[in-house]
Amino acid sequence: MIRFHSSLVLTMTAALLAGCAAKRGAKTAPTTAAPVHIVIAESKERVATEEEAGTVQAKLHAVIAAQISGRVETMLVSPGQPVTAGELLVTISAREVQAQYEQALAQRQLAASNLRRATNLLNERVLSQAEFDQAQARFRVADAAAMEARTLADYAQVRAPFTGIITRKDADQGDLATPGKALLEMEDPTALRLEANVPEDLAGNVKVGDTLNVRIGALQTNFMGMVAEVAPSADPNSRTFVVKLDLPRAPGLMSGQFGEVAVPDGTVKALRVPASALIRRGQMELLVVVRAGRAELRIVKSGAQTGNEVEIVSGLDPGEAVVAANGDDLTDGEAVTVENGK
Repeated sequence: MIRFHSSLVLTMTAALLAGCAAKRGAKTAPTTAAPVHIVIAESKERVATEEEAGTVQAKLHAVIAAQISGRVETMLVSPGQPVTAGELLVTISAREVQAQYEQALAQRQLAASNLRRATNLLNERVLSQAEFDQAQARFRVADAAAMEARTLADYAQVRAPFTGIITRKDADQGDLATPGKALLEMEDPTALRLEANVPEDLAGNVKVGDTLNVRIGALQTNFMGMVAEVAPSADPNSRTFVVKLDLPRAPGLMSGQFGEVAVPDGTVKALRVPASALIRRGQMELLVVVRAGRAELRIVKSGAQTGNEVEIVSGLDPGEAVVAANGDDLTDGEAVTVENGK
């Protein structure tokens, strides 16, 4: 006899029994009791969590901009292309900067010659120490100017700041480059993290070094992420704290993907059984309860799954004996014998 709780409707009984009959056809009742393994349903504590949305981001991300004005002479990369640290990405035509560098080199060479002559004259006691000091100072000024001009000239060659992949191109050959104007964007795809906005009432439950469950929607996969950063102050508009969790490397994981992190929110107590005990038939969920040596099909409602256990929200009472696995092989009312229990 199937025992139902008050929340179940009568029509579900007919559907369940019809499903059992259709599945087994004209199967006759077994003459011997079927052996089963049982567990005793009991309430257990678990950490309650709140799912907070986040986005996968690269730990290393750079917007590469021009530092001098000029025309883009060559664009050597395109989106999706891997590059290594120091690799040449863009060259900028900056003739004025190059001319300034050559002028600075000439001034440095002249100052160096004057310093050599001043040194010889000082040794011959023809030049005073003050005049020698002036020649030495002029050389140092010219040398510093040449170094500054060399640095500006080097800006005409834009190089990768780290090893990674080009993710965006904002300029092309012939475009005007100006200081601060983005030319490219790149990131390191080997080091990713989830950045989530955690409400202020939950942020106190998270600290650097914690390991939290992260689910990436596109991959339908769970990861364990380690909290690397927690913002010291909340956003005044959203009242949330930015939490960053380092993620392990995994196939298909990439920046921009949507994810959710399970943030602790106290503890709850709930009735739990092995996930293998739960039977799903269409929209119905069932357990097989052992009562007086017979199998009783019980319609239940499940909740959150934690590890290999699932919560039972309704349809089951604490202390009842539940078939741990392969309950779908049993019929309602079938005689069973418990081989072992726990």
